[in-house]
Amino acid sequence: MNIQLHRFYGLIKFMDKTRYDLFVERYPEFLETLELDDLRKRDYTRLEKTGQVYLDYTGGGLYAESQVKTHQSMLLEGVFGNPHSTNPSSLHATELVESARDAVMTFFRADPNEYVVIFTSNASGALKLVGESYPFAKNSRYLLTFDNHNSVNGIREYALAKGASVTYIPVMPPFMRVDESKLPGYLDGLDGGNNLFAYPAQSNFSAVQHPLEWIELAHQKGWDVLLDAAAFSPSNRLDLSLYKPDFVPISFYKMFGYPTGVGALIARRKALTKLQRPWFAGGTITVASVQAEKHYLAEAPMAFEDGTLDYLNIPAVEIGLKHLESIGMEKIHQRVLCLTGWLIQNLLEVKHPNGTPLVRFYGPLDTEKRGGALAMNFVDEAGRVVDHRWIEERANTVDVSLRTGCFCNPGAGELALGISSSELTSCFNQPVHEQRLTYNEFRLCIDGKASGAVRVSVGLVSTFDDVEAFIRFAQSLVK
Repeated sequence: MNIQLHRFYGLIKFMDKTRYDLFVERYPEFLETLELDDLRKRDYTRLEKTGQVYLDYTGGGLYAESQVKTHQSMLLEGVFGNPHSTNPSSLHATELVESARDAVMTFFRADPNEYVVIFTSNASGALKLVGESYPFAKNSRYLLTFDNHNSVNGIREYALAKGASVTYIPVMPPFMRVDESKLPGYLDGLDGGNNLFAYPAQSNFSAVQHPLEWIELAHQKGWDVLLDAAAFSPSNRLDLSLYKPDFVPISFYKMFGYPTGVGALIARRKALTKLQRPWFAGGTITVASVQAEKHYLAEAPMAFEDGTLDYLNIPAVEIGLKHLESIGMEKIHQRVLCLTGWLIQNLLEVKHPNGTPLVRFYGPLDTEKRGGALAMNFVDEAGRVVDHRWIEERANTVDVSLRTGCFCNPGAGELALGISSSELTSCFNQPVHEQRLTYNEFRLCIDGKASGAVRVSVGLVSTFDDVEAFIRFAQSLVK
């Protein structure tokens, strides 16, 4: 290691140089990402000032101070009006919204002749647009993997209401991947109609990255494809010139922290022609009549953007995308995998005095085809799972931000934690649970099994020091 690098890391508080040397020997490609340490010190100064160890990037990204300042300057220097007009302030807002829309298309390398960007309140709002409008019918199928987010699972209610069948493809513990040899069998046997296959590019539970090649396989067999990219996009390049899903929900705050309250649905134009909106709203029509009870929807994207867009925050999306581009997605991806690999390696080595491993992982134990989130539970000397809520309480005392629960991903959680369908059916069929079921009541139903997990996730400005802090925290739980 050169002298300049030693001096650089010598400035970081509590740095264990010996362990850092071991780290870079194992992951020499980390040295290609060192400018992110400098970026953090320059543009994320609140992390050092507050002493926070932030390990919840899958829950939400962190914004750079420069993003906020650039957006603030724009707001303070401009006059912006509701875009649905041709007055100067309205046109100014429209220009910035359309510029942000173009920036999203460019970032995801989407052909504007093939794709359109629809702004929504968040990724869940994008998914609701698809669910409520997709033309499910009695001969339709909705196929999805077990490890989808609840906002994808929720589309099944629209499918079932229209008589469609719903099928889940299992992911196999402990590594939480699909048995790909069985995938064609799930995709075969369509009976005409409109059929939707939904899966996450990256599971927000296990961080497994499912093959993007499934998209074309499903297309060849007659499926429309919904690719949930919310957990994937913050540290991976989704290139829509290479892979062409029909619907892609995006969450911008997960990518770069600011703004919240703005998401998008990137959709293929030909897939949008299938959607049948159940209502219309301000901004979505060209003409509507009260007396004739008739309306005409506008062209996409306006037909799907209900009411007034968040025109003051949408320009911050372009600012955030430029921030990521200035760094490089490949560099972010590389750093995330290096830190994830080090975490896995070191946490597996932490054991109780009797040799029982402290941590039980749910997901891959290497860095192949996975993202930067680690789902796990801590166990005691007897191998019993420690309540994840207690772990979070302990982490809070040392300013470590992590996440616990099932992460809005019940399918992955049920399989990972060994909760059987019979246990769930028995619980849900109890008369007392017909109308309501609290989380604590659910815990009683599963007879002492773990009801959730601990998740740590690294991202854009995570450092070696951050992951070392969590390793030390884990070691502190061994007596």
